[in-house]
Amino acid sequence: MGAPALSSVVVVATAAVVCLCGAFAQAQDMDSEWARPAYRGFFGAPAGSLLPQSDVDLLEFPLNLEYLETEFFCWSALGYGLDAIDANLTGGGPPSIGGQSASLTPFIRDVATQFCYQEVGHLRAIKQTVRGFPRPLLDISAANFGKIIEQALNATLDPPFDPYENSLNFLVASYIIPYVGLTGYVGANPRLLTPQARKLLAGLLAVESAQDAVIRTLLYERGMARVPSYAGGVAEITARISDLRNSLGRRGVKDEGLVVAPELGPEGLTVGNIIAGDHLSLAYDRTPEEILGIVYGTGNSAQHGGFFPQGADGRIARGLLA
Repeated sequence: MGAPALSSVVVVATAAVVCLCGAFAQAQDMDSEWARPAYRGFFGAPAGSLLPQSDVDLLEFPLNLEYLETEFFCWSALGYGLDAIDANLTGGGPPSIGGQSASLTPFIRDVATQFCYQEVGHLRAIKQTVRGFPRPLLDISAANFGKIIEQALNATLDPPFDPYENSLNFLVASYIIPYVGLTGYVGANPRLLTPQARKLLAGLLAVESAQDAVIRTLLYERGMARVPSYAGGVAEITARISDLRNSLGRRGVKDEGLVVAPELGPEGLTVGNIIAGDHLSLAYDRTPEEILGIVYGTGNSAQHGGFFPQGADGRIARGLLA
């Protein structure tokens, strides 16, 4: 091969290498739009394909509610929380405030125990997919639940409401929590980009919805029962709790009690409302801002309090606090 021909080959080869390097650099730039390098999971197992940062954020945010539910259900049913079940899952976060064993009937304790371990499973599932964060400081004390009930009723109760006092009070307190999380999952679903993230969320939503349905069914059966320390019945107090959540969420009606006006029931034909839903009986959705306003008890995602004395964690919650 002559010198000119050889020179042409060298030029072509050099150009090809430059193109390949440019393409590789572009691919690296595209990768930077996705989440951190492949994470091997909280337990060291492969966590699957890379997720975009937006999916990571949306999957990590619910850990706040899952930690809260785990602590409340486990303390109520078993007399201890996540630290005694699997301390690794706490991520070294501070112990919860005020948890205690509830005085429950054998049947309700069995239900609460199942809820407890279901929530532990949810923590494992999320942390095997995204890195997550340590358990935030949680206030599950009787005093904090008492404040929420008094806020809902706009009244001071004497003696104050105690979620650990009996099975009925426990069910009323349980009504406060899982429904908020499931509306968050409904709201996150259309914002997720990957099948992996949507599959995880669907599994979490299914069980959270089932828990809420069990709680509402057990309360619906006791609809006319009187709540200790309060003159009203279960149906009234659940309606007031739902009204409070609507008020704190600040986005209209996304919450309904066990008994509603006929026009608000399924197809506008029933006053019984054992499962909450919109005019088409579809689940309501909420944003992280709405959820934080509710669980903080302030109506403001930038003002922590309530169940989260120091605020919730994760990029979304920290960003809203900032």
